[in-house]
Amino acid sequence: MRAPDFWNHNGAAARLLSPVSSIWAWAVERRLAEADPYRPPIPVVCVGNIVAGGAGKTPVVTDLVRRFRARGRHPHILSRGYGGTEVGPRAVDPVRHDAARVGDEPLLLSSEAPTWVARWRPDGAAAAAEMGADLLVMDDGFQNATIAKDLSLIVVDGGYGFGNGRVMPAGPCREPIERGLARADAVVLVGEDSSGCARYFNDIPVLRAKLVPGPESVRLIERRVAAFAGIGRPEKFFDTLRILGADLVSATDFPDHYPYSADEIQELIADALAQDALLVTTAKDAVRVPAHLRDKLFVLPVAMEWRDPAALNTLLDRVA
Repeated sequence: MRAPDFWNHNGAAARLLSPVSSIWAWAVERRLAEADPYRPPIPVVCVGNIVAGGAGKTPVVTDLVRRFRARGRHPHILSRGYGGTEVGPRAVDPVRHDAARVGDEPLLLSSEAPTWVARWRPDGAAAAAEMGADLLVMDDGFQNATIAKDLSLIVVDGGYGFGNGRVMPAGPCREPIERGLARADAVVLVGEDSSGCARYFNDIPVLRAKLVPGPESVRLIERRVAAFAGIGRPEKFFDTLRILGADLVSATDFPDHYPYSADEIQELIADALAQDALLVTTAKDAVRVPAHLRDKLFVLPVAMEWRDPAALNTLLDRVA
């Protein structure tokens, strides 16, 4: 889906939809209150968010998995598999599976650690434990009441924050901000807080971080670039390219999780060639591109850089 513009401000559309938002918020609260969550035999770390759309969860999951592995643990990743058809529980096989079946994020994460797709998350957690996982990192699922979490991190994009602060469909929030933060153990604030979201944080620990492009990005300095992205906030990606020094000659955005066809990618390739430009996209987009065309793209990798890694490690000590 593509987030509506009115989610950024408290305009007429947001006010008109506020009664429906009240019903949505009530339904989420009731589901959480009435839940009898399954507690897996291994610790569960949830990396979620309060708003719909991209905030940087996947790079956080990748970073945590690496940290747990450095501690001698054997983490597996659990995802709903949004955008895919697989019900699961299914271990993602990057050779046999594609994004249409298991979802783009699980496919991307499967290169980092064993990754499970399960619409009913307790089944995925049980399967991971049976296959040798001694710790589970959930990619999303903070509002999912079927499974107990031992540590919950809320990822917030400092540039977007919580949008207009309203609950869907009047705004981007999956639940009221204060209620969500009250259940979280910490906030991961990605980038500078230009949205003023820090006013909501009060007593909750805040871990400051930023996304850092990989060393491959030097290839983009003063290079003509044609970019495309189908992620939660593609403008962030385009801004990153400009900051890196790329000459961005075109920027094409698609809805989040968009399933690219071969014809669409061929057209983007042709347009880039016509502009003497390098065709660039994100890692999450690349796994949705037909496999035989991926070598025509430059994929910009990113990693999470923490302002205070010691504070993060202290938090992780709770579970590993």
